[in-house]
Amino acid sequence: MSLLLILTILIVIGALAFDFINGFHDTANAIATSVSTKALKPRQAIMLAAVMNFIGALTFTGVAKTVTKDIVDPFALGNGSVVILAALISAIIWNLLTWYFGIPSSSSHAIIGSVAGAAIAAEGFAVLNYAGFLKILEGLILSPILAFVVGYIIYSIFKVAFKNLNLAKTNRRFRYIQVATAAIQSYSHGTNDAQKSMGIITLALISSSYLPANADIPFWVQLSCAAAMGLGTSIGGWKIIKTVGGKIMKIRPINGVAADLTGAAVIFGATLIHLPVSTTHVISSGILGVGSSHRIKGVKWDTAQRMVITWVITLPITALIAAIVFFILNLVF
Repeated sequence: MSLLLILTILIVIGALAFDFINGFHDTANAIATSVSTKALKPRQAIMLAAVMNFIGALTFTGVAKTVTKDIVDPFALGNGSVVILAALISAIIWNLLTWYFGIPSSSSHAIIGSVAGAAIAAEGFAVLNYAGFLKILEGLILSPILAFVVGYIIYSIFKVAFKNLNLAKTNRRFRYIQVATAAIQSYSHGTNDAQKSMGIITLALISSSYLPANADIPFWVQLSCAAAMGLGTSIGGWKIIKTVGGKIMKIRPINGVAADLTGAAVIFGATLIHLPVSTTHVISSGILGVGSSHRIKGVKWDTAQRMVITWVITLPITALIAAIVFFILNLVF
């Protein structure tokens, strides 16, 4: 068995492991509000999210293609397989650290920062596809701002539309609606997040010359990444659920529906334009927007501040970790 084939197999395993971790790390965001409001029991919410993420992951490939070509040119990498393996190890390390501490960090930031850091360590800053990389960064930065604004607007409309209804009855009805919105948000999550691993595996296959430069995402890659994320989701991510579902604001069913609709709309919109965004940032920012519209003093801004700090430091830290891992792997391979 050749060294290149061994590296490629390790990358596929690493990418699926990243997707599995992503399943209980990021996917927890999609069901956090429905669990918090008791619209769904935890086991029901997790199984719903697992199924909808699996379906969503099989539906689109545009984001995967963006990840494949817009960060670095795989043919410009002299040791591309080692670069990609280093990036996966870095992203997995960061995801596990933030999951352990219950911080809703971004898997998108982690993998994109890691790919950039490992590539720079291998070939220098010139290797980056700056136009594509900046486009991805713009999406990562602007999407949570958009989610905050959309969440604020949606809940403001809800307040006017349902102001004369009995609060208890309204919340009871919205609890039923939230089952549907949780499913929609989980589906949108699958259309965007699982594709990052698809893109990474395809990038590895292209850089190893197992696929031509303009190849579509192979179906086996789609299926395996969708299955890995669905399986990871079924494990659950209770630490993240507790933070997103209760430590940002006290969520009632009407708040949860507004937040779910916000997250689904922004994430699915990004998927349609083939832009990888942080589902963590989008969902959490949507909740912040809803909370600010509901009662700005009711938002736990210290939790929000901790989340924002983590979001800001993820890219540079994962890039640094990936560079260190690359240098270590380069000694071995």
